[in-house]
Amino acid sequence: MKTDIEPTSPTDPSAKVRTRSTGRFGDKIFLGLSRGSGVLLLVIMAAIAVFLAVRAASALSDNHGNFLTTFEWNTSSRPMVFGIAVLAYGTIVSSIIAMVIAVPIAVGIALFISHYAPRRLATPVAYVVDLLAAVPSIVYGLWGGLFLVPHLTGLYKWLDEYLGWTKIFEYNDGAARSLFTVGILLAIMIIPIVTSVSREVFRQVPQMHEEAALALGATRWEVIRMSVLPFGRSGIISASMLGLGRALGETMAVATVLSPSYLINASLLDPGGGTFAQNIASHFKEADGPARDALIASGLVLFVITLLVNGAARLIIARRKEYSGAAA
Repeated sequence: MKTDIEPTSPTDPSAKVRTRSTGRFGDKIFLGLSRGSGVLLLVIMAAIAVFLAVRAASALSDNHGNFLTTFEWNTSSRPMVFGIAVLAYGTIVSSIIAMVIAVPIAVGIALFISHYAPRRLATPVAYVVDLLAAVPSIVYGLWGGLFLVPHLTGLYKWLDEYLGWTKIFEYNDGAARSLFTVGILLAIMIIPIVTSVSREVFRQVPQMHEEAALALGATRWEVIRMSVLPFGRSGIISASMLGLGRALGETMAVATVLSPSYLINASLLDPGGGTFAQNIASHFKEADGPARDALIASGLVLFVITLLVNGAARLIIARRKEYSGAAA
């Protein structure tokens, strides 16, 4: 039986033109939106950098101290004298303490969820860990100031008893509002970030690698040591750097816990110190024009440090095609 409608031949030139033109029109729209979004992001980042640089240059021209080495922040006087030595030290030291504490714990939690815990337990634990990342910073700060600080006295005395001879953990009594306390609080805050990223990386380990190791008689720990951790090394480092970026820029929690001062103490347990974000949050409200420019200058330094950290994380991720999207 013949029909009046004949199917279009696959070699019909008109069909190819119609298909190609339809697909090309949609591709152009998507390409334009994607490219525009990328360009917009670069424009925003450039605008932020230019704004910070211009305002910072204005403040630095009025500064009568060395911006990098001065241990003073006096922007209310004329001429102004301010420097970032104490702020840079406090920011870096507290972040390092947070990383030393948080990364091993986060990797252990990620391994427990992905390779040890049964599914019924792994799912709620993963949900709770992810939920911790959504807790506002001020809540962490209130908890740290009202609960963590009073309960760290015993730990400080223990550190002083056994490690006080190093002078780094020498405790002279007083409230535990020091950089060490800040580091502990920041560690608690970045554990969910490092755990979530590490957990997803561990789940991407090829199953055949683990099965091959088990077939050769490897124990569960040997499988993790020989197959999981080497595969996820780049992901762990990248997750750690993302957590480091969070620790470097944390504001309200640090401002709530820390007792600020513009001195660099030999002991991490002595009250005092400061960070870039905490200093900006504490002084921005009452600062006038030149004083605000000085705070913006310190913000520019923090902006550069954060860019370097995230850039390093991106370079590490790009080393593995599975994470960078290069194989897509």
